[in-house]
Amino acid sequence: MDIGFIGLGHMGQAMARNLLKSGFKVTGWDRTRSHAEALREYGAMVADTQAGACTGEVVITMLADDRAVEDVVLGSGRMIRALRENAIHVSMSTITVALSEELTQAHRTAGQHFVAAPVFGRPEAAAAAQLYVVAAGEAEPVDRCQPLFDAMGQKTFVLGASPPGANLVKLGGNFLIASVIECLGEAIALMRKADVPAPRFLEILTESLFFGARLQDLWQADRRGKVSTGRFQDAARAEGHPLGARRGRGRGGADAGREPNPRSFPDTGGARQRRSRLVGPGAARRRERRAGTSGIQSNTIRGFRLRAQLGRFVANPTCCRG
Repeated sequence: MDIGFIGLGHMGQAMARNLLKSGFKVTGWDRTRSHAEALREYGAMVADTQAGACTGEVVITMLADDRAVEDVVLGSGRMIRALRENAIHVSMSTITVALSEELTQAHRTAGQHFVAAPVFGRPEAAAAAQLYVVAAGEAEPVDRCQPLFDAMGQKTFVLGASPPGANLVKLGGNFLIASVIECLGEAIALMRKADVPAPRFLEILTESLFFGARLQDLWQADRRGKVSTGRFQDAARAEGHPLGARRGRGRGGADAGREPNPRSFPDTGGARQRRSRLVGPGAARRRERRAGTSGIQSNTIRGFRLRAQLGRFVANPTCCRG
């Protein structure tokens, strides 16, 4: 199977290498040509243009955001014009539901197939072919792509026939990651105010309530003295979440300059306020005004409702049912 791969950053390079190791023929393109050239030693071909990577049966995009994907597929990259009829575009980027819907329709009109297959996992997982793939699209194209997913990941979750549903799952997962990072930072700040060792607290959490590998990673970093409260926002920033934009605890945070009171839970008003802006009343309308989002994305945002102080939420994405 001939594969085009557009977007060869840290994630894309690792994923493309695993495809090559599994015997697939890969033609790569990246706006930084050296990223694509680095794959030559593994047997990849390098395209001079984005359209040049779209001559095969499948093209995979792994790009930074909506703007990059839209430009490559529908804009100056002319990918949708370069793809042949019945070819498959596999979008593995983290994009909005609205753009996923637009791409689904655009490829259908062009006689092509669109499969949304965002992934959970960082570059280290990508290099080890340990990603989790959430795939959605018509059954036949998804089946054709399954060997590719097997080469890049450890498990594929096939969600259904509607590609935007997979993107919604990815966004929902990222929302939870961001919430956990912030809540964990507040909880650790509280432990430190009461002179409870943070490493011991994290050890208890990861060996009782939570068995997640991500919490284990943070605990190991903290044992090496490399985690402070601010590091949780560094982690959020690395995940691409807006919660990572603010350094320090700021107004009302657990580390605000006031006398510690070990019996009081830290004021998380700032966190509540940010979450309210994301998912509270009027959030969808504000986003529509800023980004011109479609009704589907509005329904997606309205689907999130906070159910408890610790950040539980439910999603009711009726717009994305296949």
